[in-house]
Amino acid sequence: MKRVLPHFAMLCWGVVTALPLLWAVMSSFKTDNEILNSPWSLPSSPQFGNWSRAWNQADIGRYFLNSLIVVGGALVVTMLLGALVSYALARYEFRGNRLIYYVFVAAMFFPVFLALVPLFFVVQQLHLLGTYQGLILVYAAYAIPFTVFFLHSFFRTLPGEVAEAAFMDGCSHAGVFFRVMLPMARPGLVAVGIFNFLGLWNQYLLPLVLNPDPDRYVLAQGLASLSVSQGYRSDWSGLFAGLTIAMLPVLIAYVAFQRHIRAGMTAGAVK
Repeated sequence: MKRVLPHFAMLCWGVVTALPLLWAVMSSFKTDNEILNSPWSLPSSPQFGNWSRAWNQADIGRYFLNSLIVVGGALVVTMLLGALVSYALARYEFRGNRLIYYVFVAAMFFPVFLALVPLFFVVQQLHLLGTYQGLILVYAAYAIPFTVFFLHSFFRTLPGEVAEAAFMDGCSHAGVFFRVMLPMARPGLVAVGIFNFLGLWNQYLLPLVLNPDPDRYVLAQGLASLSVSQGYRSDWSGLFAGLTIAMLPVLIAYVAFQRHIRAGMTAGAVK
């Protein structure tokens, strides 16, 4: 009985979470009349044209490409800098080590909306407002504290004997990091990379403030604009198709790397 109740609660939570997603996907293949008159029924005939209309006419394709550029660039910067910082803090002892680490930890608890106004003026002064570079740098700064916090404990679990053997063979500090320790930390890197991807892909507040150019809207901004315009035009099928397109990368990433996420979480938690 003690094991049945937690499993039942998890099952209920899974149904509550998955039902809206399944309903949105099902609605993306319906006509507008079917969505309004029979929202819970299956589509009489799948309307694949909804997807092409959302991709081309509603500019979902352009928003999707903008998100790929911004999130992809931010992930590269975040993973490289985050791995370097967390490795240095985890494997080297120096004055101020703990202070720097706790500064990154404290940054995780700082509400981002409190920094929006000064962040806007900083990006504006750098002439990066409404650019890919500005969003990439801000996204990376937003994600690095969590990356350092996650990878710090992971790097501490890696065996130091391997690094010592590499040093004895004449390997430099950079060589040990890139050729020895980084491959060993692959499960943790994949896990934190997926977490960062999920958070940055769904980011709305930062691009809303720092990205006023409609031609460079990311997917979250584009969907918000689409929900307003399509709502007035009553193109609900196109709206649901756009929502489904936006959800697909997140679902694919999680399904493809769920084993790596579990491996990274458990490996970083056990020393």
